[in-house]
Amino acid sequence: MEHPSKVLVIGSGAIKIAEAAEFDYSGSQALKALREEGIRTVLVNPNIATIQTSSRMADRVYLGPLDVWYLEKVIEAERPDGVMIGFGGQTALSLGVRLEEEGVLGRYGVRVLGTPIEGVKRALSRSLFREAMRRAGVPVPPSIPVTSVEDALRAGDEIGYPVIARVSFNLGGGGSFIAWSRGELERWITRALAQSETREVLIEKYLHHWREIEYEVVRDAWGDRAAVACLENMDPMGVHTGDSFVVAPCQTLNDREYQLLRTSSFSVAEAIMMVGEGNVQLAQNPVNRDEFYVIEVNPRMSRSSALASKATGYPLAYIAAKLALGYRIYEVLNTITGRTCACFEPSLDYIVVKAPRWDLDKFEGAQRGLDSEMKSIGEAMGIGRNIAEALQKAVRMIDIGEEGLTGRYYLEDEPLERVIERLARREPYWPLHAAKALRLGASIEDLYKATGVDRFFLLQIKKIVDLAEELRARGPEPQLLAEAKRLGFSDEQIALLTGSTRRRIEEERRRLGVGPVSKLIDTLAGEWDAVSNYRYLTYNGYMDDEWGG
Repeated sequence: MEHPSKVLVIGSGAIKIAEAAEFDYSGSQALKALREEGIRTVLVNPNIATIQTSSRMADRVYLGPLDVWYLEKVIEAERPDGVMIGFGGQTALSLGVRLEEEGVLGRYGVRVLGTPIEGVKRALSRSLFREAMRRAGVPVPPSIPVTSVEDALRAGDEIGYPVIARVSFNLGGGGSFIAWSRGELERWITRALAQSETREVLIEKYLHHWREIEYEVVRDAWGDRAAVACLENMDPMGVHTGDSFVVAPCQTLNDREYQLLRTSSFSVAEAIMMVGEGNVQLAQNPVNRDEFYVIEVNPRMSRSSALASKATGYPLAYIAAKLALGYRIYEVLNTITGRTCACFEPSLDYIVVKAPRWDLDKFEGAQRGLDSEMKSIGEAMGIGRNIAEALQKAVRMIDIGEEGLTGRYYLEDEPLERVIERLARREPYWPLHAAKALRLGASIEDLYKATGVDRFFLLQIKKIVDLAEELRARGPEPQLLAEAKRLGFSDEQIALLTGSTRRRIEEERRRLGVGPVSKLIDTLAGEWDAVSNYRYLTYNGYMDDEWGG
């Protein structure tokens, strides 16, 4: 396939909930990949608070509105050969569809690079997606597409409650909701219909407390593909993935289940003719583990894609841009190793946990419970050699004043019933509430009933709590101090639990020779040296990794 000489890249616009810095990352990577090929680039993105709009990234930058009229004026003036719509979130994707439908791309001979518009429509239209999955033999939940209140009520009665309403052509779960009764469906369905660009909503069986798994898939135009990451949401179905605590690699799937869901993700990518990168979301029954459904696919870079890229060291956006230009997957080098091609699926010898951040206190009367509409304003990532270490690091990084799961909030006394109520309402930062509930006497089963969080993850929190209580009872004994550092406790956190000071804990730790080591992220668990110096610190190791570069 002949490369274009000039490419238009559509950005995501202003920073807002569900579309923020992750799309600056993906757009910047795409521009870098295009520049390497000697292709002139034109960027439209009215947001000066980004890296991609700086002078060194694109050849021409337009800080104008993201609408069809303005984009047509830019296309008329610049005459690009191709357009990339997969690096600016849902905003860019929807605009690409409209540019095609209104004949703008055809009038000026602009080719869509990456997943074709027909494939984008199959992914974003709930009814087209459902039909495409059925033709591909991929299971989807019982569902009925509707375009009116009356149709929605009939669909709810037919499927049976509870149901979830999913909006077509939308981002961050906007307008979606869970209805436990006919009355709830009737109350909220008008709002959902109003938030759909096509006035289409899917009424779907709600999979209460099912696991949610995501696969990041790359695929070239010839059908060769790779699963870059398997992300497991600690929160069950019903909480938007952007509001979920997420762990990579997935922890509760056995190999057979992992391969089954991986193969299904490839089938989804093929069904929508994906070229580049996409995020496939699946639900698994925690009781009958052979039962699963595909929920949706994002045929573009997403929040999860940015997380997967940082978690694995695999430059997803860069490689997706190369594949969109027509390269085969084995022709693109992974820039972390400088030796392996993009078809090598990453292998991790560490754990990554993503923690979301909310600012609901700024909004008077805001509903604090989490649901299928995204409310978080950002996220942080912790890397460690076990889940406890990575989780505690991530909680510290979101900057909410907590040193880990057993910090100041953990030590405050209050009735257990009140904490359990927060868990049942799905208030933000459930791991903090779970840790506190365990200290106050709750059992793992109590927490599971309130949250639906897999018992495996609840047991990891219990491990942290058990050690915290030992520290409170026995003080910073040498063995306890070393184990606490391995489980991600900070010096300040240990000081709070033992009534000491951070300085004394640090001095004692140094006297005992307990210190961190530096480990290298190479995407292939040490099989190949890395040429990029991407590192993390951990107390679970004996020596620093040498830099292969």
